[in-house]
Amino acid sequence: MKKIGFLSFGHWTPSPQSQARSAADVLLQSIDLAVAAEELGADGAYFRVHHFARQLASPFPLLAAVGARTSRIEIGTAVIDMRYENPLYMVEDAGAADLIARGRLQLGISRGSPEQVIDGWRYFGYQPGEGETDADMGRRHAEIFLDMLRGQGFAQPNPRPMFPNPPGLLRLEPLSEGLRERIWWGAGSNATAVWAAKLGMNLQSSTLKNDETGEAFHIQQAAQIRAYRAAWKEAGHTHEPRVSVSRSIFALVDDRDRAYFGNGQEEDQIGFIDERTRAIFGRGYAAEPDRLIEQLKTDEAIAEADTLLLTVPNQLGVDYNAHVIETILTQIAPALGWR
Repeated sequence: MKKIGFLSFGHWTPSPQSQARSAADVLLQSIDLAVAAEELGADGAYFRVHHFARQLASPFPLLAAVGARTSRIEIGTAVIDMRYENPLYMVEDAGAADLIARGRLQLGISRGSPEQVIDGWRYFGYQPGEGETDADMGRRHAEIFLDMLRGQGFAQPNPRPMFPNPPGLLRLEPLSEGLRERIWWGAGSNATAVWAAKLGMNLQSSTLKNDETGEAFHIQQAAQIRAYRAAWKEAGHTHEPRVSVSRSIFALVDDRDRAYFGNGQEEDQIGFIDERTRAIFGRGYAAEPDRLIEQLKTDEAIAEADTLLLTVPNQLGVDYNAHVIETILTQIAPALGWR
């Protein structure tokens, strides 16, 4: 059995071929797709965060709105770039969104991905400390965020406050109890997956990772997941971790599917996410249901994960993406034992 959700990058473009031509379109359609996915029986609605781009960027208003319109579905990110974040302010935003959603937030964070601008985090007022890289800074912000989510008081109260204070040092409010165990780390390498396990974060593994062995993407990703689980066990955490993988999966069941995805990518791709890091990009899946089921049976990383996030082409509109999700839930997942 697997939890199955969708992951939207939230693209928009003024092109007449796009169903999402503005930021308002993307935000409102994201809420509508989450509502539709919940009605179809999907388990999660997840959203990507990119800055300086015509894509979703400010997750917490969207997460709160989805939380207010739904009642069951998990709501999350994959991922928030922590190089851009004030971790204390983020505790307040995340706590408020989780309380509105009644404890359904699943918050994916990471050091981030290649950017639209050079060192965009500098424009947000952040820079690495002495001897730090930008990745180090992102992990440092993440550790502060995790520490603040414990809810321990740390701030000295004013002796003459405007309103009465509880006794002792003050914590950030609102705090949502239990959110600390629903934080995920988006890991691009085996080492960062192990680091996330030691800190007690769940694992998100995307459609790309560092090419560390030259093997097929799904084999490398499965090895990353096993290394993460071993490190989790060694750390002695008392609850079970969660692991998600993302995939582009389309069952070709009508003329629209075949027109959009009938000539889809069938092989992994190799590229560079920066000047130093060779990466492997996982293949997409698009085939008639019987053939698609056989292909997915061989994906070792999907087999290792407990959660599958379906990347959706949001610019094709809510109705089409609901069709994509429904087809996977009803025609593919049962045959693979995911439902």
